[in-house]
Amino acid sequence: GKSTAAANLAVALARSGRRVGLMDADVYGPNIPRMFGISERPPVTGGKIQPLEAYGVKLMSLGFLVERDTPAIWRGPIIMKIVQQFLRDVDWGPLDLFLVDLPPGTGDAQLSLVQATHVSGALIVTTPQEMAVGDALRGARMFERVGVPVLGIVENMSGFVDPESGRRFELFSAGGGRRLADELGVD
Repeated sequence: GKSTAAANLAVALARSGRRVGLMDADVYGPNIPRMFGISERPPVTGGKIQPLEAYGVKLMSLGFLVERDTPAIWRGPIIMKIVQQFLRDVDWGPLDLFLVDLPPGTGDAQLSLVQATHVSGALIVTTPQEMAVGDALRGARMFERVGVPVLGIVENMSGFVDPESGRRFELFSAGGGRRLADELGVD
């Protein structure tokens, strides 16, 4: 749900009149191209990669540069270079907000991002199950440790409302995101 949350947040912010960029830093599973319905390669002008645009959001993803079925079998230094290239070699233009969709965990993409630029805050996305909440807690603590404030928690897949009966079904449990938010002292 991280890419879904990032894509929807970016579009909502763009529709509210803000200039928004969304960088897909999930080099192992770049889903932003598919979510925005874009599959072409970005042009290069004057030595700068031009971000593609959809729904008022400027976009950059490794998914624009490699074939959809190509596995990313890369180690830390290559991931760091990709993150740096997307930050420095893409002509983002003036932006009000710059969102980054990260892969799960506390790995190379997260550390490369906080080392390469100032990150104002992190939004943690989890599902309600205890295992997922534990992983999300470790991610939140990593951001706190490197001086990035956690802005809030999104609980994804917390329930399904039957449109006919109006009954709510909690297929994957519920409340894990709330418990995590309470533990971290955030919304």
